[in-house]
Amino acid sequence: MKLDQFLKWQNLVSSGGEAKFLIKSGSVKVNGEIETRRGRKLNRGDKVMFLKNELIFE
Repeated sequence: MKLDQFLKWQNLVSSGGEAKFLIKSGSVKVNGEIETRRGRKLNRGDKVMFLKNELIFE
């Protein structure tokens, strides 16, 4: 699953445009590192940090 789709699936953003903006602005971390690619493929066990929420992709 792509990072922007994951944020939408978790109901953390209301639209793909919002996800794109927040990812590009550096508000999202994957495995502790800032990720600015909205198409970043997530792998099982990846930790996504967004607005003080830590989610694990399974």
